[in-house]
Amino acid sequence: MPPIPPIAPPAPSPALAEREAQLRRLSVDLEASFLSEMLAQAGLGESRESFGGGVGEDGFASFLRQEQAKAMARQGGIGLAEHIFESLKARNNV
Repeated sequence: MPPIPPIAPPAPSPALAEREAQLRRLSVDLEASFLSEMLAQAGLGESRESFGGGVGEDGFASFLRQEQAKAMARQGGIGLAEHIFESLKARNNV
């Protein structure tokens, strides 16, 4: 007699999967905002004394910093997004 195969858990509904994806995006965005502020406090993007980009560099430094923070968060960041995601899942019964 062949062994009985294990029963696979039911697949999540598309609405539930979409809600989880939305919560994950929100979590990563929040971590990116946090990282952007931390990078600003660390001095990333401040204009240099000599051979800097002038007023243009100052005006666009925050955009560069935000994109760098988004890239960091998408690659795992400091793990903050995962904690936020789990907390949001628990609060929203997902």
